[in-house]
Amino acid sequence: MAEDRGVINICFNQDYSCFVCSTESGIRIYNTDPLTHKLRIGAENVGSIGYAEMLFRTNLLVIVGGGKIPKFDEKAVLVWDMKGKDEKESILMDITFSQPVVGVKVLRDRLIVILRNQVHVFSFPNEPQKLYTFSTGDNPKGLCSVSCYGKILVFPGIKCGSVQIVDLETTQPSQTVSPVTINAHQNALACLTVDQKGTLIATASRKGTLIRVFDLLSKKLAVELRRGADPAMLYCLSFSPDSSFLCASSDKGTVHIFAVKDTSLNKKSKFQKMGFLGPYVESLWGLASFTVPAERACVCAFSSNQSVIAVCVDGTFHKYVFNTDGNCNREAYDVYLDMGDID
Repeated sequence: MAEDRGVINICFNQDYSCFVCSTESGIRIYNTDPLTHKLRIGAENVGSIGYAEMLFRTNLLVIVGGGKIPKFDEKAVLVWDMKGKDEKESILMDITFSQPVVGVKVLRDRLIVILRNQVHVFSFPNEPQKLYTFSTGDNPKGLCSVSCYGKILVFPGIKCGSVQIVDLETTQPSQTVSPVTINAHQNALACLTVDQKGTLIATASRKGTLIRVFDLLSKKLAVELRRGADPAMLYCLSFSPDSSFLCASSDKGTVHIFAVKDTSLNKKSKFQKMGFLGPYVESLWGLASFTVPAERACVCAFSSNQSVIAVCVDGTFHKYVFNTDGNCNREAYDVYLDMGDID
């Protein structure tokens, strides 16, 4: 995620009720809807932060150093207690690796650490033990997603464009684990996500024109969605809590909303009856869309009352409400970096 206004990374918590902003000047935490600024941990305590993820709405925060003035090693994962009385008491856990950490995911009983060619799974939070290590293809963006209820873990495969799937619920530490592999794209992956229940995954390649949704029970393609005709870099894919909809953000400055369950709600190509344009006709186009600043990385997620939130690295916050007719209206806009601390 590109830096802008000192923002290095933005990450929602597991149920999207909060988001954490990793910056050159520390960490800022916000309530998502309604948008409120909850906490700031300054650079004097943590330095600049490359990545941070909050465990639901608890006081536990997983952080990795980064940026221009890091206090912590980019090869270390720290679990930070936001209620700690001072810096020393705040650090509950420190795990150091042989290479830089490019991503972290956390569940109530698992800690997942992503390196450029490996994914490590640890028990969590008491006396963490490494349970599994999985090899991946080159994964500089730290692509990885885990369902907070179904405990399905997905990450890039060894083969270009493939996805590996592990069921953490049924796998025992003493077992030899062989992930299930789906060949999703011919090009390298740019984005992937799993729904909260662990029933669907969505993927996009670096070409960025198509989004594919796979059913995890059958391991087969459920629906193919078209973001656009021109190549784009996708920043984020996110399912709605009931898995009925999917949203996607890209460097084109557009957040697209797709219907996943009732695919008849999506738009179809105007050229469908003309018998040309090949795959442009076959794929389903978005149900609705709205614009955010172009070429500014942003994460998106569904909120209450059929709305979508987009949080961008330029400091802007956007909330749009959509309906099944394809109408999409702005309900909220703010500059979250300008918001002050609250008790």
